[in-house]
Amino acid sequence: MDLLLDTHVFLWWDMLAPDLGPSARAAITNPTNRVFVSAASTWEIAIKSRKGKLGFSGSPTRAISQNGFSELAILPIHGEIAGALIWDHTDPFDRVLVAQAQAQSMTLVHADSIIRDYAGIAQLWAR
Repeated sequence: MDLLLDTHVFLWWDMLAPDLGPSARAAITNPTNRVFVSAASTWEIAIKSRKGKLGFSGSPTRAISQNGFSELAILPIHGEIAGALIWDHTDPFDRVLVAQAQAQSMTLVHADSIIRDYAGIAQLWAR
């Protein structure tokens, strides 16, 4: 299975936070699963860190590699799908992640109740 980590799930994993539940942790550590982190997440982390809204230090791109995850680029089709989603959620990062999960047939690992209500993708609850 291909997993796409939502930004907060990636941060929880990287910081060894107890917020990450056992099912999500098992899926991420399962060697038969491939784990991806989107460029949208590195962008979100950089913006929130610069604004002082997030206490992440260092390079999120380096953290992807150090955790053994794969990078997922944002492609034009992802932007097209994100913009066309029939979904009232306005967070552009979440919209891109949902679009990527949909376009790439990935399971989005998250703990966001707004995303949870979106039925168009495979999801794994992270708590």
